[in-house]
Amino acid sequence: MKIVCQRETLLHAFQTAAAVAPSRSSKPVLQNLKLDAADAAGILSGTDLEIGVRIEVTGLEVEAEGTVLLPIDRFGSILRESPDEKLTVESDGQQIQVRGIQSEFQLPSVNPDEFPAIPEFHEERYHEVAVPFLRELIRRTVFATDNESSRYALGGALFELTEDGVTAVATDGRRLARQEGAGQSVGGHVTGDNTVIIPTKAMQLIERALDDRAGTAQIATRENDVLVRSGAVTIYARLVEGRFPRWREVFPRHGEYDCVQLELPSGPFYAAVRQAAIVTSADRRGVEFAFADGRVTLAAHGAEHGESHVELPVAYEGDPLVISLDPRYLGDFLRVLGPDKTFTLELRGSKTAAVCVTDDGYGYVVMPLARGERG
Repeated sequence: MKIVCQRETLLHAFQTAAAVAPSRSSKPVLQNLKLDAADAAGILSGTDLEIGVRIEVTGLEVEAEGTVLLPIDRFGSILRESPDEKLTVESDGQQIQVRGIQSEFQLPSVNPDEFPAIPEFHEERYHEVAVPFLRELIRRTVFATDNESSRYALGGALFELTEDGVTAVATDGRRLARQEGAGQSVGGHVTGDNTVIIPTKAMQLIERALDDRAGTAQIATRENDVLVRSGAVTIYARLVEGRFPRWREVFPRHGEYDCVQLELPSGPFYAAVRQAAIVTSADRRGVEFAFADGRVTLAAHGAEHGESHVELPVAYEGDPLVISLDPRYLGDFLRVLGPDKTFTLELRGSKTAAVCVTDDGYGYVVMPLARGERG
């Protein structure tokens, strides 16, 4: 195999594919990326056996077709450090030679036949989703997953795909994030009663690899795995096993109960939460939100770090209402929502979950802290 590549183009694809490789593995071959070169393009592949990625790299000058395994650490360093616009990569099966204008490297070669196969996207039934929406959907939910829990189903986001919509839900048991939006079924693709939980790592890779130039992404769910294609990138992931919580029982439907509803600006409210949280600690992490007389007062008490008291004007004129929340959980929602957005805060009382909803299908539930958790 012998190719001449644009260094920056190959570097971008290499870094994306390398993100899926395991930091440690009993299979050393997984510490490589596979490059299949043919015609004027190449397919760069990486996997940790649970998640895989295939990226089409265009603009290659293929002088001799073939396949080579590229060591992630050494070859990646060459791509980053080389000042050359183009690099020549050649392999005879025994070693890899990389040449620039003023540099040359010899790297050991591994048998490409040892590299696991990664499925291609040949599905006839799938969902088509706009790339900007899918990226926002992932960003607004993935932070609420829990990879440390013994409940494996919490280590990913639940996807529900209908004829004309997509819903993603993530929870760690303390809070729950849900994003709804448009998605077009092709070939009758729906999840129905099937549980589709995409692992957190795969979600993060999908967001990073999505191709804005493609405009849309295709999502195909199968019995045990999912395939996502966007432009030159195809991502494969095994689904998370387990039973996802019945999230609709946790997330109340808008307007189905009597509650206080407040329209709040995300930016100023997030600033007040960050200020109040300054004195909190692992032992005393709660912030009290006291609503009364046209304002909300945020107060925290730290045994060793002092006290905080922050006020923000809000359109509240009802009976005084106090709820204690973990500022980290509320802050996560406000951070991904963005400073220029507004949201509706729904409250029923000090012992009932706070619900945050937006007008673009985003919802968030955060449980109040019990007395022993407030510090």
